[in-house]
Amino acid sequence: MECAVNVDMETVVPFDPYNYSFHEDPYPTYTRLRAEAPVYRNASMDFWALSRHRDVRAALRDSARLSNSWGVSMDPTSYGPEAHRAMSFLAMDDPKHARIRKLVSKGFTPRRLLELTDRITELTRRHWDRCLQLGRFDYIRDFAGLLPMDVVSELLGVPEADRAHLRTQSDLLLHREEGVLDVPEGAILAYLELTGYYRELLAGRRKNPGDDLVSVLIDAEIPDEQTGVTRLSDEEIIGFLVLMIVAGNETTTKLLGNAMYWGAQFPDEVAKPLADPAAVPDWTEETLRYDNSTQMLLRRVLADVTYGEYTIPAGDRVLLLLGSANRDEEVFEDAARYSIGRDSSQTLLSFGLGVHFCLGAHLARMESNIALTEIARTLRDYEIDSASAERVHSVNVRGFAGLPMTVRPA
Repeated sequence: MECAVNVDMETVVPFDPYNYSFHEDPYPTYTRLRAEAPVYRNASMDFWALSRHRDVRAALRDSARLSNSWGVSMDPTSYGPEAHRAMSFLAMDDPKHARIRKLVSKGFTPRRLLELTDRITELTRRHWDRCLQLGRFDYIRDFAGLLPMDVVSELLGVPEADRAHLRTQSDLLLHREEGVLDVPEGAILAYLELTGYYRELLAGRRKNPGDDLVSVLIDAEIPDEQTGVTRLSDEEIIGFLVLMIVAGNETTTKLLGNAMYWGAQFPDEVAKPLADPAAVPDWTEETLRYDNSTQMLLRRVLADVTYGEYTIPAGDRVLLLLGSANRDEEVFEDAARYSIGRDSSQTLLSFGLGVHFCLGAHLARMESNIALTEIARTLRDYEIDSASAERVHSVNVRGFAGLPMTVRPA
């Protein structure tokens, strides 16, 4: 088996995850990667990439050889042994990962999520009713960017007056400057602002506990063979709260935006949930497959691992292209078509697999289904001003920063 450490495939398929034109439409590149270089090597940027569904699926399950411990982002500043400070347990391997995950999962019990249902519906109607009254509005700024931030904030007990500020910092945390192959200064400052805010929030909860998620995390404990029980430290809680602002807010905002955008591009398909809101969960699932918020995740190779004819050596890093895997023609019939009602329940990779399967997957689906059901229930038709749409520029996350829309209420 060939160890292809010196093979440079950049001349075969140009692939730069920082490139703004790639962000606009990554799927032609993915198609070429699957066909021409499914085990891809970019020597100048020092990464490998897997694009086929079977390889990405196998890699997601291989937590023994493919490590999260240096983070999941390409950015040099974010990639390293301290990545957990910004990414919490997402940048850990077991047993550290399992410990933190078990503790924070105390705040995501089925009962707690069920209790959120009515509140998410209330928040949805508050924002969407205003949009209906406007008739023409920016779907991201006036709805999809507000609802997930409100849901996360309700979970954490963040006051309404602070949410717009946190939303701005969240946007800055993800944004990548064109031509800058690392975390820009604005993102670093946003991270410092968020950690400072959550440090103060945590200190306040320690003095005056409530029934919010922060208070639950303070009290959360699990058995420990050495100490009897283990709890989260302040740094561990703050790291998780920063992760929540990205994983719990930004990706859901992008999911809601992508659903409306692709619905407008495939009017015959979106007509299904608009005619029958019971089809909304199918709308959510096909959006997750067709254009997922999380496009790629990085892994650090701990031991040589082989895919096809190539062996990726220990010490290298490999991108798992979820967005490509979800469009693999070998797995999804007519994969390039947005088809609401497609059954991808056994093949969807949008939330990962294995030990790092997304803890917030149920919450994200619940938010999307509640929001899109309200939209489908109240709309006869809508139009997207695609020429004025503004994309987010991020290595890992795909979606819109602005999406002008005109609606015709039912």
